[in-house]
Amino acid sequence: MKAVYLEILKEDPHTRARLGMLHTPHGVIETPVFMPVGTQATVKTLTPEELQDLGAHIILSNTYHLFLRPGPELIREAGGLHPFMNWPGAILTDSGGFQVFSLGDLRKIREEGVEFRSHLDGSRQFLSPEIATEIQMALGSDIVMVFDECAPYPCTHGYAQDSLERTTRWAKRCQDTLGESERQALFGIVQGGVYENLRRQSAAEITDLDLQGYAIGGLSVGEPKPIMYDVLEYTVPLLPKDKPRYLMGVGSPDALIEGVMRGIDMFDCVLPTRIARNGTAMTRFGKLVVRNAHVAHDFAPIDVTCDCYTCRNYSRAYIRHLLKADEILGLRLMTIHNLRFLQNLMREIREAIRDECLPAYRQAFFADYGYET
Repeated sequence: MKAVYLEILKEDPHTRARLGMLHTPHGVIETPVFMPVGTQATVKTLTPEELQDLGAHIILSNTYHLFLRPGPELIREAGGLHPFMNWPGAILTDSGGFQVFSLGDLRKIREEGVEFRSHLDGSRQFLSPEIATEIQMALGSDIVMVFDECAPYPCTHGYAQDSLERTTRWAKRCQDTLGESERQALFGIVQGGVYENLRRQSAAEITDLDLQGYAIGGLSVGEPKPIMYDVLEYTVPLLPKDKPRYLMGVGSPDALIEGVMRGIDMFDCVLPTRIARNGTAMTRFGKLVVRNAHVAHDFAPIDVTCDCYTCRNYSRAYIRHLLKADEILGLRLMTIHNLRFLQNLMREIREAIRDECLPAYRQAFFADYGYET
């Protein structure tokens, strides 16, 4: 039995969207799904119980950060991430590749792996495909991501090709390290920048490894959204239909809808929690900057259409006061709202797929939110 597999319940007749159930050792998750990011074994400001109340059943944690602090051996001693952080649901762990390659001049890439300086104390560190996989084995995540090289945008065709070919070689080393596992699934990552021929090459090489799921990496790294959607148009059909497809690092409402319509099943992003801590809320009618002065005497909820704890109990004026006063409760209330907003969005998307009206849903949502269609 595979550790993780996707059961497809329905395919949308108008788009490439799919309705499914993602089976994992820690529960079954309805897809398409947005995964909140708990980088350091916590989704900032929230308890696991609150995350469950918001409708989250799978979260993401990060190998790079947990490698540096508190270390994989301590988490292994605790029995893995699930008991360590008291999270009963599924966990996907990013390999740390994106974080390492974001360090720029602080890292040096070679075939064996990547040397880098810790952003915490400047100490020299080293991650290889084997080490990144062994860390994730110690973490006990349900879904293990291969260690990849995320090419920046923009980059040359030559750079993107070297990067994707290294990613393929590293993916095979990750596969050899994990071996056969009944508790952990390995997902590959398709790279290739914004070059169609390279995306096709990467997809062919990665899918040839016959892994349990596939991610599309190297997008949402600065390229215009129309380019990202174009890459998805020709890349997603190259991935196996019977396995989960994961678009890494994407979490804006428009990109979630557009990604689903192109056949993506899984998403993650720090966007909803990060902008929440900066005082910005996602609402049915567009972004609301709660810190702004015009909200000072506004006693309406953040979003009158939202059923979250924040919107049921607190006003915009009160939350603005908390944020201006640097009170932690303000950050918590904003985070609760934004994550619930996206969980509701994904539920509505799944309902639209079920009812075969996803294009009409997209048009109505975009009109309310203020996006051009």
